[in-house]
Amino acid sequence: MEKHYLTPEGKTQLEEKLNFYKTVKRPDVVKRIGIAREFGDLSENSEYDAAKDEQAQIEAEIAEMEGILLNAEVIDKKKINADKVSVGCKVVLYDEEFDEEVVYTITGSSESDPRNGLISNVSPVGKALIGHSKGEVISVQTPGGTTSYKIVDIQV
Repeated sequence: MEKHYLTPEGKTQLEEKLNFYKTVKRPDVVKRIGIAREFGDLSENSEYDAAKDEQAQIEAEIAEMEGILLNAEVIDKKKINADKVSVGCKVVLYDEEFDEEVVYTITGSSESDPRNGLISNVSPVGKALIGHSKGEVISVQTPGGTTSYKIVDIQV
């Protein structure tokens, strides 16, 4: 099974979301299925079909969240060594092509949010940064082409 890296906050958020799905969303869709059954012929009942589709989606999301939590490794910031980039680090990079600094926090895939500077350890940039030190220049093959970054700083 694939290991999922989570921050303590990310684990808490995922547990809360899972609880919401199990205690609110799941019972709600079961209730809607029961109401839709009362409309009669299920073969032509669009409300029933929509509720069953939603139920399948909710159950798939619950299974995914449970799988992530089952295989989660919570990042302990006290154990992170800021000498090399690892999951949980904030990395200041100099983008040579655009002559600007960018800041990324390396997270596990389930917490990534690139628009807010949270990149996954399995993304092209995240994967290229892991294990490198301050001062190193790395080249990253992205869908937009090759980009070079200089690691300016690593923070925990």
